[in-house]
Amino acid sequence: MTTHLRRDVEELERQLLYLAAQVEQAVRHSLTSVLEGDTELALSVIEGDAEIDRREVQLEEDCLKILALHQPVATDLRFVASCLKINNDLERVGDLACNIAERARSLSAMTVKLLPVSTKLHTMMETTTEMLRKSLDAFVKPDAKAARLICDRDDEVDDANREVIEHLLVVMHEEPDKVDQAMELISISKNLERIADHATNIAEDVVYMVEGDIVRHRLKGSKDEVVPAQRT
Repeated sequence: MTTHLRRDVEELERQLLYLAAQVEQAVRHSLTSVLEGDTELALSVIEGDAEIDRREVQLEEDCLKILALHQPVATDLRFVASCLKINNDLERVGDLACNIAERARSLSAMTVKLLPVSTKLHTMMETTTEMLRKSLDAFVKPDAKAARLICDRDDEVDDANREVIEHLLVVMHEEPDKVDQAMELISISKNLERIADHATNIAEDVVYMVEGDIVRHRLKGSKDEVVPAQRT
């Protein structure tokens, strides 16, 4: 690796990690705003999305500049390509955090007694934030083995999402006055499920970056069979 390429790659990594920290914070704050009814915190998440978008655009430009100027190969090429994809996933997670913050504000504005956050939804929050954090830790190390473990956890969130929605549909049927609240909680659950999908995408990109192995279309436990792409 030339000196100029090394400098640009190190700066690219630094900027990506800064963006990742912003996005992680947005997710944590959006969920706190739901649990505590903190509308000011929710508003800060929404207002902070513009900065996340700005950094995402700048990072994409930096990745393309490195590819054009340095024409990296092998490990360096995989690193830049992975940064380009992870950058996009982080921006989408930021958008989903905004969606959750909006739901928090809507819930706080409701005058009827609020539905409690179910244990299953609370567990989804913890699992999703952990998946996001660990996928980024795997990128930093870099650790393909840890990344593969994150991919295996995506089904946990998918199953929990289905259970939360089924429970809230029952609530809507039995307590019609809680329909609006239940709909907001269903939206939060769906957004959490999508954040977990993006955390899985990041983990899959770490595997590619480290091993050069594209794993995102493979069935669990198989190296040959494929399924339709789940990347969002």
